[in-house]
Amino acid sequence: MTPLPRIMVAPNGARLQKADHPAIPLSDDELITCARACFDAGAGAIHAHIRDADGQHLLDAARYRALVAALNKAVPDMAVQITTEAIGRYAPDHQMQIALHSGADMVSVSIRELCRADEGDVQTFLADCASRKITLQFILYDTDDCALLARTLPAETLTDPALQLLFVLGRYSETPAKPEDLTPFLDWLSNTALTPDWAVCAFGPDEAKCLQHAARQGGKCRTGFENSLHLSTGRIAPDNAAKVADLKALIG
Repeated sequence: MTPLPRIMVAPNGARLQKADHPAIPLSDDELITCARACFDAGAGAIHAHIRDADGQHLLDAARYRALVAALNKAVPDMAVQITTEAIGRYAPDHQMQIALHSGADMVSVSIRELCRADEGDVQTFLADCASRKITLQFILYDTDDCALLARTLPAETLTDPALQLLFVLGRYSETPAKPEDLTPFLDWLSNTALTPDWAVCAFGPDEAKCLQHAARQGGKCRTGFENSLHLSTGRIAPDNAAKVADLKALIG
């Protein structure tokens, strides 16, 4: 199992287009170039989304296999995580098949999206990922998701220090993230005595402040244009590598 790196870059996400920022990487070639630059700047892993010919969010196993293989060749020391995010376009059964057949050994899944499937199918999926040594990072948007995770995972998985979680602060088009948004998640960890491998991503211009706060609390960080276009100074970043370098300087 590959542990979460101190810094993971999420360079494109599912929504932003070139009109939002010309350095948003949409094609596989752009993602590979971006990955190299971000690795050199200090990112230990990339969280990769793929897009279709129109630049729209895509979950396609063959396309993912090609991208993962290309990334592993181009940046062999950088871990690769793929997403199964639905964005309202995909059902849980499709998301689970993507996780199992993408060629990646690190996969990001939303617990609330996963649990829209039949409970038996979810348990089979979790067992299949474990048997194939696919590491899941569970996306948690609030403490209701935390409670859902606790009800869903087997006890031995929930209490495993290698369990990977992502606490999401803020939303795309709603309230921008603030450092104090992390407090309910930290309280949940304390109250449940769980010690997972956890990271934070934060939407909005205060992303860097949120990530710096998370790092001080022992968490890891996911940065990049998926969550914010801003540097810690408030300026718009020229590219994802600049965001990685900026965060690395902040958290040491």
